[in-house]
Amino acid sequence: MSRLGRMSGWQRSFVISSMLACSMSGSLYLLGHEFEIQRASFGNRYILATHGIFAIFATLALGSVLSFHLKAGIASKKKWLSGFSQLSFLATLLITGALLYYGPADIRDSVVVTHWVVGLMLFATFVLHTARRIEIFRSQH
Repeated sequence: MSRLGRMSGWQRSFVISSMLACSMSGSLYLLGHEFEIQRASFGNRYILATHGIFAIFATLALGSVLSFHLKAGIASKKKWLSGFSQLSFLATLLITGALLYYGPADIRDSVVVTHWVVGLMLFATFVLHTARRIEIFRSQH
């Protein structure tokens, strides 16, 4: 990927930290609310609100890199699978997140499951996509 497709340091930090914060807060809520592990600590409304706030930052981070990073990634023909997987997972999470808040009650249970399964898939794909970048960077220096 050319230098034009790489994120600046502040932007890379913003993307990684906001995505990880969103994933971690969502995972804590999942453990507490769905799996009832430390429910009083992890499954409460405060963790859910924190997840929502971090989701806003993760959406901003996605918007900040979408045009140039995606364009450069397509041109480089590298990491397409992980990149487009992340994009589709993020779109699904945005839609299911909106449905959880604004959607009808009769589909809520299936939307909850879809949201957390896709969220876990995104987290794994994001880590692989980022780790491969770090690995490639280390091998060049």
